[in-house]
Amino acid sequence: MRRFGLRGFGLRDRVMLAYGLLALGLSVVLALVTWGVVSHYLIQQRTDSAIVETTDNAAALHYGLSRVHPAVGKLLDSLPSTDRAASLVYFENQWYAAVGSPADLPPQLVANARAGGESDQQLQVAGQHVLAVGVPLSRPGDAYFEWHPLDGLDGTLRTLRITLLFAVLVTLLLGLAVGRLASTLALRPLAELTYAASAVARGRLDARLQAEDDRDLGGLATSFNQTAAALEQRVAADARFAGDVSHELRTPLMTMLNSMQLIQNHRGELPEVVREPVELLGDDLERFRRLVVDLLEISRDDGGDRGSRELVMIAELVQAAADATAGRSVTTVAADAAGLVLQADKRRLERVIANLVENAEDHAGGCKGVFVEAGGLGVTIHVDDAGPGVPLADRARIFERFGRGSDAAPTRGTGLGLAIVARHVQWHHGTIVVTDNPDGGARFTVDLPANLRGQPPGCMVAPSDSEGVTMRLRG
Repeated sequence: MRRFGLRGFGLRDRVMLAYGLLALGLSVVLALVTWGVVSHYLIQQRTDSAIVETTDNAAALHYGLSRVHPAVGKLLDSLPSTDRAASLVYFENQWYAAVGSPADLPPQLVANARAGGESDQQLQVAGQHVLAVGVPLSRPGDAYFEWHPLDGLDGTLRTLRITLLFAVLVTLLLGLAVGRLASTLALRPLAELTYAASAVARGRLDARLQAEDDRDLGGLATSFNQTAAALEQRVAADARFAGDVSHELRTPLMTMLNSMQLIQNHRGELPEVVREPVELLGDDLERFRRLVVDLLEISRDDGGDRGSRELVMIAELVQAAADATAGRSVTTVAADAAGLVLQADKRRLERVIANLVENAEDHAGGCKGVFVEAGGLGVTIHVDDAGPGVPLADRARIFERFGRGSDAAPTRGTGLGLAIVARHVQWHHGTIVVTDNPDGGARFTVDLPANLRGQPPGCMVAPSDSEGVTMRLRG
């Protein structure tokens, strides 16, 4: 498709274009054939009619010219009235004309008629399209000529051209419409497959296609369902493994943390050369603890933890989680957001706020502020930091598991905090993006669907993730 410049067209567009081009080609061929047959027929009919009229007038003129000293001019004027535009006669080596000039007649036409043969030719005379006809008279060398106007025929052919052109355009539009309809029907299974695959990519591993007894599509649906089921089982197994490992690590980790706390309580009794290694070990143990906690959180989601929704005063929850994580007051609530209610998993939402504030505090120069306001999907939460900002190339990568920015230090953080944030925001059917703060630094913006106070709970909340996705694959 690259050679034909169709890279910008989708499959549906290409099918529609193919139908349109096919209809255009057929209509053009039909129009050309129709034009050729009809125009030839009309021209031939007009020519035959003109020749018959000219021959009849020549026969009438013959009787008058057979007299002695005929008055040729009067004879021309006495001919029956027809649609001719001019009549001329070459008689006894002299031209006579009622209307018209012999100079306008083509020499070859005159020569053929004087030689004894009928001849006709289309020409322009004084801006008028006419058909000149010449027929011989009984005396050798004499001939009679008429030209007949073709304005009526030209008008008919012009109307025919416009009609055929309009028919071609209508056929093209009909072909495009039929192609669009056909592509929609033909590609409907592909659209449903795409939707199911997108659901799986978003974490809805229970998405399935409803297989039908169709020899063409049934195999595809079965293969997709088997692949999705295998993937779901693999992810669940990996989640169970990560959860089991994390649980097994918690006991020795708690022992090490308690032992380290005991050692740090007696830090002053330690030799100077041992204090720095102990501090480094304490930092690594804290990082190890956070890694285990994050792994448990990830494995809980991957393992199918459906959570529970409850009505939450979003402003109060954000303020409590953000201020507690930062150790100071960092939250500002807009007046229009004070009464917003969200159907949410309180634990997940608190983790979202805590992780964003921790990320700002530990890796971005500190949290400059957390702002809650009404807008977006319902409620918008901004978390601003004092760091250098996030490059455009890294703004998607930082939400991946163990994803860090290109300039991040390799030993800082676990690389799971923002991945957990993205998962929990998605669980709430919200969105999260990172942009530049107008005052410097990065701004993480979370949009969550919320209910205004006084409205029935759940009126803006999408169906729970616990509901499976099943789509019928139709041919």
